[in-house]
Amino acid sequence: MKVHEYQARALLAEAGIPVPPAEVVETPEQAVEAFCRLSAPLVVVKAQVHAGGRGKAGYVKLVRSPEEAREQARFMLSNPMVSRQTGPAGVKVRKLLLARAVDIQKEFYVGVVVDRSRRSPVLMASAEGGVEIEEVAARDPTAIRKAWFHPHLGLLPFQAQALAAELGLRGATARAAADIMQRLARLFVEKDCSLAEINPLVLTPEGELIAIDAKLSFDDNALFRQPAIAALFDPAEENPLELRARDHDLSYIALDGSIGCLVNGAGLAMATMDIIKLHGGQPANFLDVGGGVTAENAVEAFRIILEDPKVKAILVNIFGGIARCDVIADALIQAAREVGFKVPVVVRLEGTNVDKARQMLQEARIKQLIPAKDLTEAARMVCSTAA
Repeated sequence: MKVHEYQARALLAEAGIPVPPAEVVETPEQAVEAFCRLSAPLVVVKAQVHAGGRGKAGYVKLVRSPEEAREQARFMLSNPMVSRQTGPAGVKVRKLLLARAVDIQKEFYVGVVVDRSRRSPVLMASAEGGVEIEEVAARDPTAIRKAWFHPHLGLLPFQAQALAAELGLRGATARAAADIMQRLARLFVEKDCSLAEINPLVLTPEGELIAIDAKLSFDDNALFRQPAIAALFDPAEENPLELRARDHDLSYIALDGSIGCLVNGAGLAMATMDIIKLHGGQPANFLDVGGGVTAENAVEAFRIILEDPKVKAILVNIFGGIARCDVIADALIQAAREVGFKVPVVVRLEGTNVDKARQMLQEARIKQLIPAKDLTEAARMVCSTAA
């Protein structure tokens, strides 16, 4: 689960990490009032969306007067933000963060993720903050300093101090950086984060270290024990179809292609999307109905897929294990009759009772249901149909 920057900054402040004063607004008039309350000669206005690339898109701006704050707020709240991460349609901006601008002498990057290869959290730090850390890692991997730590012990003082020294910091500034690293590592573990990132962590001319941008993501599977974090969820930032799928225990992610996918099992769903691309098609979604798919699940899955106007054909790829193929076939027939397929649906079934299932589909005589003998044939058929 993602949260907005203003929510991430609040959690950093709660953890004892310095952040500049800021306010969240939803209208140009509120932006004027917030500018006046911040009492600073220079204020930064930042769009609050779950997408990166805000600065390059023109949705992070410095303003020097209430009138400039009003104008920038009016523009950002009235126009969708389009960046490399949003796609051509962009995303609607509903909230803005106004914060006191900070004099910057040097920028650093500090972040914590799980290193799956070592099965351990790792804190990463770099003296090259303020840019995409992936670019830094690709250009010069040695610029990323790392320290792995045990989740029960946390980042130990000597590890944090060593990282601060590797960043070129000395004295009181190094001690402050080490303290911030330890606090960020503790926040990562205590709040069940999947990502905790400060970029940039800035050094001011006065020698202070301040977090002026932050990104936090949380493990969805741990939200049951993090009610305060779960309460930060903003449904307005999510695809409505993805929210609807979640309510019906379906794993759905919208994509940009024209071939809808309905599959049972996440691994099989990934393989299905791969083979579609292999044969020249583009998946319109990832949709895993799970091993115990029911007729009700299938009906809702088809409704969700067909609400995407880009979908020109659907590939159903089911391996009947926990759910037998004849049960799946019955669900498909029921879905076809209830939903009414407007596009061809290529069906590949394999597993328990597959012969009975194929016979059921044949006897149903539903024109839009097209059986395939194997996955390769199914991929070829659906790609040619959607072309």
